[in-house]
Amino acid sequence: MTDSGFDGVNLEQRQGLMQQWPLTVNRIIDHAARWHGNVEVVSRISNGGCARSTYSEVKARAERLSGALHDIGVRPGDCVATLAWNNLRHLEAWYGIMGMGAVCHTLNPRLFADHLEYIINIAEDRVIIVEDCFLSILENIQDKLKSVNNIIILSDDGISNYPNLRNTIAYEDIINNTNSQITWGDFDENIAAGLCFTSGTTGLPKGVLYSHRSNFLHAIMCMTPDVFGISSSDVIMPIVPMFHANAWGLTFTAPAAGAKLVFPGSQLDGASVYELLETEAVTFSAAVPTVWQSLLTFLRDTGSRLSTLQRMVVGGAALPEHILRSYQDDFGIRVVQAWGMTEMSPVGTVSTLTPGVEKLDKDQKYKYSLKQGRSPLCVDMEIFNDNNEPLPHDGNSMGYLKVRGPWVANSYINSEDDILDDNGYFNTGDVSTIDNYGFMHIVDRSKDIIKSGGEWISSIEIENIIAGHPEVVLCAVVAKDDAKWGERPILIIEAKDESSKNKDTFLSFLSDKVAKWWIPDEIIFVDKIPIGSTGKIDKKAIRNEFADR
Repeated sequence: MTDSGFDGVNLEQRQGLMQQWPLTVNRIIDHAARWHGNVEVVSRISNGGCARSTYSEVKARAERLSGALHDIGVRPGDCVATLAWNNLRHLEAWYGIMGMGAVCHTLNPRLFADHLEYIINIAEDRVIIVEDCFLSILENIQDKLKSVNNIIILSDDGISNYPNLRNTIAYEDIINNTNSQITWGDFDENIAAGLCFTSGTTGLPKGVLYSHRSNFLHAIMCMTPDVFGISSSDVIMPIVPMFHANAWGLTFTAPAAGAKLVFPGSQLDGASVYELLETEAVTFSAAVPTVWQSLLTFLRDTGSRLSTLQRMVVGGAALPEHILRSYQDDFGIRVVQAWGMTEMSPVGTVSTLTPGVEKLDKDQKYKYSLKQGRSPLCVDMEIFNDNNEPLPHDGNSMGYLKVRGPWVANSYINSEDDILDDNGYFNTGDVSTIDNYGFMHIVDRSKDIIKSGGEWISSIEIENIIAGHPEVVLCAVVAKDDAKWGERPILIIEAKDESSKNKDTFLSFLSDKVAKWWIPDEIIFVDKIPIGSTGKIDKKAIRNEFADR
């Protein structure tokens, strides 16, 4: 006989008495419009000025877009692609697509044309909403797109200037001329909301299909103090593109908190970023290291200061120590490193310090800030050895990092490959440590780590040291085959000028900072280090060019 403790009801069957309230992302913009309706959404436009709107206006226009999409045949479950920078109309498109139950497929304009063709056809996109600066991309591949029926152009100039594209519609015309009223939401929270493909650095891009529930939970997580700590008093500028893993969730998190949003558009040079940070009184921003390096160079060259920026997130690649120290020591801005993946929606860890770490001296605290950080609630991570056995969290044991949780992918779109192990973990492809404070540190990507004489050399650690040299613009370390040791590191440097290209200078700079056997066998100077589709250094291209030397 089962003892229920509650009037004879079996506890295993007793349900809670809460309302069933599906966690669909339309509720985020609904909330922003109702309770923060006058909060601004600002967007840099091509002439250098700014377009201004509010959350209530964004919602109203997004609802009209839903009706317009319905008019041209889009139905729930259909994929509608976007090809645009971070701007106001792109935000309207996101919520207009997702609110009606369609799937917002963000296209990365930096991908190769054949990769874009591949992912548009795999997704079976019905419509593409495109910014006019990217129309030439579609002109070159339109005849190969099997499912696209319409192209909606985000332009103030109409469509007459683009005669080489077929079935084009002007965005402003279509949302102003619709009479359809579409009910938002009213569907299961587990249906697909967004589709984002990986950058294809190790093969063809792979599609990650986010649900409404996963995006909603991820947004709540990002607001918490130990993650991004976003509130209605913040002014948020997501420099990380909306086509790069949900803009790290910020286009959901900011309206969920009621925070002002500022979009930089395509102008991401140091001077343009600085001007927008200052004129819009931005308090929080997020970008890859190359953007923060460009801004830092501008600040140093001009003697400018940042008067409102309080917090900045660095992600997409490891945080170089000189960026951390420069912004925190010289400008008083709190720098946190975030790590994640497209497959994780994307945030997996943030390097927010714990009370125990805060008690340490400054240099020790910086060592923890340079780690990828701690996992928030709902991100379960572990490191494993070659036998899939968990390793101790001692900060020294290196293993393969695996993750699981409600916003972690369990498969790729149109793929039968099993990407989870028997315990439901997804292998990130990173080699990592976890210490006794819970901080995860990525030693290297498993494809980038250098195995020399049976021991591991971290390309990331060498890169972070060299990146701190004042004569370096960008750098990368890759492995070359070696008959004796298996692999040895070579260092590729983009120097500031010709006078900086002195190998002995950089060898000396490294000599007291890493083990002797970590010192690269060769240093190669290049005019430009290649940058990949997500703004990170393209290791694949570098390996292809230099690894056989």
